[in-house]
Amino acid sequence: MWRFKKSNCMKRILKNFILQALFWMLYFAFARAAYILYLFRDVFSPDVSLSHVLSSFVHALKLDLATMCYFMIIPFLLLLIQSVYSPRWINYVNKVYTGILIVLYSLLTAGELGVYREWGTKLHFKGLLYLTNPSEVYNSSDTSTFFLLVLFTVALFGISFFMYNRFFYKNLVNIKRNLIFSFLFLIFTPGLLFLGLRGGIREIPINLSDAYYSKHNILNLAATNSGYNISISIIENWRYMGVNPFDFYDMEEAERVIEELYFTPFDSTNIVLTTKRPNIVIILLESWAGDLIESLGGDPGITPEFAKLEKGGILFTNVYSSGTRSEQGMGCVFGGFPAHPISSISVQPNKYGKLPSLTRLLNESGYYSSFYFGGQLVYGNMKSYIMYNGFDLIMEGADFDNSIPRGKLGIHDGYMMDIHIEELNKVKEPFFSVLYTVSTHSPFDMPLENPVDWGYNDSWGYNNKINEYLNSAYYTDQCLGDYIRKASEQSWFDNTLFVILADHSHYTYRKVSYHSPRYHKIPLLLYGAPIKEEYRGTKVEKIGSQVDLAATILPQLDIDASEFVWGKNLLNPYTPEFAYVAFEEGIGWIKPQGGFFYDNRFDDFYYKELDPKDEEKLVKEGKSFL
Repeated sequence: MWRFKKSNCMKRILKNFILQALFWMLYFAFARAAYILYLFRDVFSPDVSLSHVLSSFVHALKLDLATMCYFMIIPFLLLLIQSVYSPRWINYVNKVYTGILIVLYSLLTAGELGVYREWGTKLHFKGLLYLTNPSEVYNSSDTSTFFLLVLFTVALFGISFFMYNRFFYKNLVNIKRNLIFSFLFLIFTPGLLFLGLRGGIREIPINLSDAYYSKHNILNLAATNSGYNISISIIENWRYMGVNPFDFYDMEEAERVIEELYFTPFDSTNIVLTTKRPNIVIILLESWAGDLIESLGGDPGITPEFAKLEKGGILFTNVYSSGTRSEQGMGCVFGGFPAHPISSISVQPNKYGKLPSLTRLLNESGYYSSFYFGGQLVYGNMKSYIMYNGFDLIMEGADFDNSIPRGKLGIHDGYMMDIHIEELNKVKEPFFSVLYTVSTHSPFDMPLENPVDWGYNDSWGYNNKINEYLNSAYYTDQCLGDYIRKASEQSWFDNTLFVILADHSHYTYRKVSYHSPRYHKIPLLLYGAPIKEEYRGTKVEKIGSQVDLAATILPQLDIDASEFVWGKNLLNPYTPEFAYVAFEEGIGWIKPQGGFFYDNRFDDFYYKELDPKDEEKLVKEGKSFL
């Protein structure tokens, strides 16, 4: 039954399936080569080697494989039918399906080439809206370029479809049935396709970051599968294609409200540093809620090392996380861009490419920049966003020796902090370095020798997650204290400003509502020898968020922060006070007079503590901001 005969079902079906899958992988590589050759002048420059360019084909494999698996779902179903019933017309269905995909992908590739020099990105969902008016597309482009891209599309399709028909697809008729094989094909093939489109069995599914590898962004764009990219863009935006669901007021009116909101009568920034060019180390704490900090209203003993650092630094006591996810925190910290509902800026390269960058500004001011993370940056497409920011060096979990102890999500914080100090000893000053922690993220599998029974539990009693979370914070706090003590022994310590803050908050033993200001309060601490003596141990009570970090730090370095239009300088006594929080489809708004959490889906408030005389004004501010 299983011998490979010419008419054998297993051999012919499997061969056809494998050849079709191979065709798509080769087609993607062919389209990529054409992409690179067309943009030859943009791709090749004196600082880019041929091997670096060719690496785009290697880094493209994961997304190409995932896209191929999506494309192969229909051929799989057709081949499954043909394994038991094989009329000639099913072959034509398969060829027509493949031909349509080749046409669409060829058009997509040509479209991306046409918009690259205008947008500097791959084609995204908004660009698809322009295709509803072809005459405008034609009139807005150079005629010779337009017809060159038409010729490109025809050539890419023609060559590819010819090769598919000639070498990769064989008509299947009069298949000798083998029901055992058909059953096995039905059972195992979907699992393999699922693994491929997911990116394997790893913890975090595949995303656009898997293709990013170069500081030369066009190579990242070349390595990113166009079909996968446009699909993600559509998925992120399809519900509100071309429509702003938060268009509460006329735009001119909203802009007037925001202009008044940001009005700052005087710029009298308190200069709290003794130098204009300190080293800057950002310790970005995963999921640290304000309730972990005694000075922010938490119980004593959870983070005693942080409490010690407060005495030598400047603590901001009313800072809130603008978003609720790590990738949103990245956009806030490095781009000064508020989180927004529904999606994240990090998964939309065409948008984050327009953001300012704290890292780039510091690079331009002579800083050497680096980013260290013990986990995987592919989550939330963070890697591509971090690469966009222009760090000179980016190191994540996979870049470190496998012998370094790690948990399910990555290297434990204590080991990572030791590595960070060793790495900083190797670089020139001034440096700007980010250390992103991981141990306070579920599953909280940190190597704490003597876990504490804090006596708390979560609302459902589920696996005592509250105690696990508190122990993870207790562990990271101990590591933080050790880190600062070891750093104090290094030559660069006396010229280093440490910025310690959280990417977002987390539920805690206080069991406060998710839709309340307290839930989203996070720590922000400036610490280090460059802080003037009179400011050490002080507190800043102004209301703000991570969005304000760049606008607060850069004036201390005498660097223009005007690009960060959404940020406020929290060290200027005249800066207005407010914080904005985004959640699924709503907004949280926090001011000294009160605040609210509003859900646009239901046109209702989860939380509202406002004086009646201020309510209309504050609600209008919050909605205008969004």
